[in-house]
Amino acid sequence: MTPIFDFGIILPIIVVAIFMGVLMFVVNQYKRCPSNRILVVYGKIGGQAAAKCVHGGGTFIMPLFQDFQYLSLEPLTIDIELTGALSKKNIRVNVPSTFTIGISTKPSIMNNAAERLLGLGEQVIAAQARDIILGQMRLVIATLSIEEINQDREKFLDLVNNFCGGELVRVGLEVINVNIRDITDESGYIDAIGQKAAAEAIQQAKVEVAGQVKDGAIGEATANRAKEVEVANQEAAANIGRKQAEREQRVRVAKLEAEGISGEAEGMREQEIVSAQQKALSMEGSKQAEAARRIRIATLEAEAVEGENQSQASIAASNATLAERRADARRRGEVASAEAARDVLVAEKEQEVARLQKEQIAQQQIEREKIEIEAEAEAERIRRIAKGEADAVLAKYNAEAEGVQRVLEAKAKGYENLLRSCAQHPDLAPTLLIIEKLPALVAEQVKAIQNLKIDKVTVWDSGSGANGAGESGGATAGFLRGLIGSLPPIHELAKQAGIDLPSVLGSLKNRDDAPGTKEDAKSEPPV
Repeated sequence: MTPIFDFGIILPIIVVAIFMGVLMFVVNQYKRCPSNRILVVYGKIGGQAAAKCVHGGGTFIMPLFQDFQYLSLEPLTIDIELTGALSKKNIRVNVPSTFTIGISTKPSIMNNAAERLLGLGEQVIAAQARDIILGQMRLVIATLSIEEINQDREKFLDLVNNFCGGELVRVGLEVINVNIRDITDESGYIDAIGQKAAAEAIQQAKVEVAGQVKDGAIGEATANRAKEVEVANQEAAANIGRKQAEREQRVRVAKLEAEGISGEAEGMREQEIVSAQQKALSMEGSKQAEAARRIRIATLEAEAVEGENQSQASIAASNATLAERRADARRRGEVASAEAARDVLVAEKEQEVARLQKEQIAQQQIEREKIEIEAEAEAERIRRIAKGEADAVLAKYNAEAEGVQRVLEAKAKGYENLLRSCAQHPDLAPTLLIIEKLPALVAEQVKAIQNLKIDKVTVWDSGSGANGAGESGGATAGFLRGLIGSLPPIHELAKQAGIDLPSVLGSLKNRDDAPGTKEDAKSEPPV
């Protein structure tokens, strides 16, 4: 029997199969993009774009008209060994660095990457980026000095990012990170800058140490002075029974000695501080002179090399002219030789002048600065010594004034006590004061005749007593007679001074008013 096909059953199966095939085809042509890649669709895109870039999500790929590839977003690490780059001051530096780059996810930069990097391996992309970075790094270094590159790293990295990033964007790359490993130069200029900074830090530390030493010395001197003052006070308290004037004088002397010791310590300390500062300035000037000398030597060497190159260029030009024009060979050769010799002599002259300036003028400038520093230090020392002497003189006069004031106060208190003691006999106080001043009066009288030239003194004495009998008692009587005879002058002196003598010394009366005869007046003492 012939099999019979049931089209009612087969047709739905065919329709379902076709639908499933179309569905599978559509699903297969829809491409999803991972997060670490960029989906690049190229072919018939539409518009003026050469490719369409998709990051995240997905898109439908039209068969026969479109195709696709992926670009990796994984970063690339490139080591850049930049050597001999010329800086702003014509000093060649070595700047080894490490760049981390990658394809950007910005739409415009992704299109650049799709146009220039699609299908290239990581080594080829790294080589292209290295060439771009080397060129831009040299441009950046040429616009900066050594100090700016070494000290202001933030500015340097910003310029590197701007220059290198702007060029890498054109091929679809961006700078993720820049790491400058180290910066060196063949001339040693960076090392010299570091040594200068270290020297400045050392000098600053020395200045701070000197300040701490100064504070310690001030505290020690203050403690010593307080100790000496306290000792003097205790000694003064132990000697309360002594006279007021002597106690105050000793206390004041102790204080002045303490102040003198403190002043000497302060002067020595200030002198040491000034000496340390001047040594620091001298060392800094020496370092600066050394740096200037090295820079000058490098400049002269560069000028010498340039002069030699110019001379060689002139000789080469002369040789070329000699080959082209044989007729004028001898004349041109001699002229060229003369010019070359003149250039050599001029270069030697400039080199000799530069050498003399380096050896003599620089040394004279250093000596002049040294003399100025020493003169300033000496002037400061003299000013401080003069100030200390002035303070000492002022303290001396203050001490003397205080001592005189203490003596006068003590005398006033003594006079007050004397008057209080002689309240019952008011005429006795002046007498006691005159007796106290008699040594001074006698000293003044002696001064009146001390310059008189007396060849000799002759004493005429009969050796007899008052009665002319030569008894030993006559000498005593003569002494009493002489003593009584000296009372009238004492009364005259007291009268001139306006002082009343005590009644025990008698009184002076006029000779014309005295009772009795002249003999009585001679024989009897005044009453």
